[in-house]
Amino acid sequence: MSNLLYTIAIILVILWALGFFAYGMGNLIHILLVIAIIAILFRVIKGKDPV
Repeated sequence: MSNLLYTIAIILVILWALGFFAYGMGNLIHILLVIAIIAILFRVIKGKDPV
């Protein structure tokens, strides 16, 4: 499950980067960025190695 969470966070960061440069998704992309950051912080706080 934690591997899936990390993968989703990476995908959301990539989508944010694409939306940031393409200006196509509007404010939705910033919501995705916040979700990705929360997922990454959750993973770091949990303390498991991303292997």
